[in-house]
Amino acid sequence: MGVPLRQQITVGTYLLKQKLMGVKKYPLVLMLEPLFRCNLACAGCGKIDYPDEILDKRLSYEECMQAVDECGAPMVSIPGGEPLIHKEMPQIVAGIIARRKYVYLCTNALLLKKKIGDYTPSPYLTFSIHLDGMKERHDASVCQDGVFDRAVEAIKLCVERGFRVTINCTLFQGETPDDVAEFLDYAMSLGVEGATIAPGFSYERAPRQDIFIKGQDTKKLFRGIFEIGRKKRNWKLNHSTLYLDFLAGNQSYECTPWGNPTRNVFGWQKPCYLLPDEGYAATFKELLEDTPWDKYGNSSNPKCAQCMAHCGYEATAVEDTLQHPFKALIASIRGPRTTGPMVAEPTPKWMTEDRKSRPTIGGIPVRVE
Repeated sequence: MGVPLRQQITVGTYLLKQKLMGVKKYPLVLMLEPLFRCNLACAGCGKIDYPDEILDKRLSYEECMQAVDECGAPMVSIPGGEPLIHKEMPQIVAGIIARRKYVYLCTNALLLKKKIGDYTPSPYLTFSIHLDGMKERHDASVCQDGVFDRAVEAIKLCVERGFRVTINCTLFQGETPDDVAEFLDYAMSLGVEGATIAPGFSYERAPRQDIFIKGQDTKKLFRGIFEIGRKKRNWKLNHSTLYLDFLAGNQSYECTPWGNPTRNVFGWQKPCYLLPDEGYAATFKELLEDTPWDKYGNSSNPKCAQCMAHCGYEATAVEDTLQHPFKALIASIRGPRTTGPMVAEPTPKWMTEDRKSRPTIGGIPVRVE
């Protein structure tokens, strides 16, 4: 795992405290989304399809600090939009660091060379730079030529100046295990701390819907990637062992949407970062108490059925690690299993309820035209 021991201890202590206090629903990472405006228009993005009056909105420094304090999560991820567009971003990052929270500033890096002087290296600050593969693949994903080269230049600059740097990679249709392995080899050669890697979520607002990997194809892809990784590849992936095992089809998980709560220009987003049209809460407390959590998840809601994103399932994997440390240890030693049967998919509740509502013949539901 490409996460420093100091951060692992901080997060582990936080998790243990929640357990000892008997807290059932607690946040692991705050998704602080201070704007939707971006300087790219990626094919798989569902965040920029808003009118200009929404894209021009910003969370202020004060609103961001209130969200950090209200939530209490030990880590803060700042996605967007493109956060570096926000004029108060240096102050926001400094305010989070002053609270001894670990902040991941997510960026496409187009502005990073220009803005890097606004930031100071800190064990609490990581630039999480978006790369979806090698040059041709990434530039096609973000729908603009030359972005890969500029991002790599920014990565090298940040590493040279002593910043923590990770790469955030989203996988789409057409990926092969060999292509992803080549990219991970290259990413590690840049001297980054690690990489996050996950299948893209099929945002309803995304300009294209044919680019998302779904179902068994996702698990087969990751099994292929991890099989190559067994051959002495030095990949540092910023994920828990059991989340990687889940991606390979070896764990059956329901998501934990409150593990990565989102605060954006509309409020606290119900139920998670990936579903923007389900409503908003005015406070974090209201989000936890008033969101109908049982309506969401891969077995409860068709919108969630294909999701395997780390913002939904990493918290589940962490909880499983706490409950079954020996299982997590074995998975860590052996790595994700890449052969044999995959775990059964959970039966979708909406299908079960639909079947119950149909008339039956001999106990078998029949369709009524």
